[in-house]
Parts: sequence; structure tokens; C-alpha cells
Amino acid sequence: MTRLSVNLNKVATLRNARGGRVPDVLTAAEVCLAAGAKGITVHPRADQRHIRPDDVTGLAERLRQRDATDVEFNIEGDPRPDWLDLVRRVRPQQATLVPVRPGEVTSEAGWAAHDDVRTEVSDLRDRGIRVSLFVEADLDAVRWAERMGAERVELYTEPFAAACQRGEGAQALPAYVEAATLAHSLGLGVNAGHDLDLDNLPLFRSVPYLDEVSIGHALISRALFVGLGRVVKEYLDLLASEAPRGW
Repeated sequence: MTRLSVNLNKVATLRNARGGRVPDVLTAAEVCLAAGAKGITVHPRADQRHIRPDDVTGLAERLRQRDATDVEFNIEGDPRPDWLDLVRRVRPQQATLVPVRPGEVTSEAGWAAHDDVRTEVSDLRDRGIRVSLFVEADLDAVRWAERMGAERVELYTEPFAAACQRGEGAQALPAYVEAATLAHSLGLGVNAGHDLDLDNLPLFRSVPYLDEVSIGHALISRALFVGLGRVVKEYLDLLASEAPRGW
């Protein structure tokens, strides 16, 4: 079954709006894992507007205490020096390299095929960390990720989510199917994330070879109304159901 990794950025955003420790990111992670999630994702940005370095180290320690070999910690971010140092210290199961544009509110694009992150990828892999690269649903981008030495790609799904809002999800889906199929043929695992939710994920699940989806904003937003554990279970039930056919 496709793994669900819950992105906890928005929990930290709410906490930081007031200061203090409430809502507690570590408690949120425990609720998600108790509900059955098998992954926790964070994206510590340079401005620390949501997840902070102490959150990352605290989550890593809490996950080590659980001694749950089937739960993965994924740290996203642009490979700036302080982010790389943090990832080296924490040694999560997965590091996802994501490009950052000045002033962006959230990720706006995947890596460009002329970027070169081979040194960073090699360094993290040498430390036993699986490396995923955040890319568009584009065949050249997938081939670039393989050349960079990545073990997985994370397909940037905002364009698919936007197409679904316009009633054009079925037309947008083939690009993701082709990208995932190529990635698999090159020996790369396939992750996906950005603006996936309970409405568009049923269709997106027809993408083959999907190892993991990372979901934060939509999941945490719904949790405000119905509870975090319940929403995690809703996503897990969806992922466990039979994928649609004949798109």
C-alpha cells in the first residue's frame, strides 16, 4: 500500500502564531502514528516560519524512542548549508531536496534540469539517508534526477490539484503516469505531494508505482473540524481501497 507521510508544518505554523508550545508538534506526530500513519514529514525553512530545528531534533528523538522500524522520518528542504548540517546530524530515513524561490509561501516548482545537486545527493546517501528529488511530472526532470544519483523522485502535484479544481484532472493525470513509469524503469522510487487531498487523491492513486504521498495542509485543515486521528484514518482508508481504473 502507498505510504502516508503526514507533513506537520501547519501544526508548527499555528503554534508560532501565538508563541509557546501549543499545539505541540511532537504530540501531533504521536497522534498521527497512533492512527496508523507510517511517515512524518517536515520542511524546516531558513526563516523558521513553521518547523524549527528543535522540532526536527525532537521528532527524531521521539521516533527513535518508539523503535518503530516501519515508520519513516522525511526532512524536506533546499540544500543550504544549515539544512544539510541538520540532516546530517539527525540522519532521517529520507531527505527530500526541494528548490526554494525567494519570497515563496510554499513550493512553486520542481528542480530545473540544469541544476546540479550531485554533491549533496552523494553526501547524504553516503550517510545512509535515502534521497528524493522534488520534480515536475516531466520526463526530462525524471531523467535528470536519475543522473543526480537520487533514489526517488517526489512528483510535484500542485498542477494536478489545480486541474482537478477546473474539472480537468483526468487530462492532467497522464503526465504523472508517464513520469512515474519512467522513474520506475530507471530504478527510482516514486513519491508525490503538494495540494493532494481527499477529493483529488482518489484519482491520483491510479498513478502506478506510488511509494508515498506526503500530505499536510489539507489534512491539518480538515483536522481542525473533525480531529487529527480521524483524518489520518480517512486518508489511510482511501489509500487502502482499490485504485480507480479506466481514467
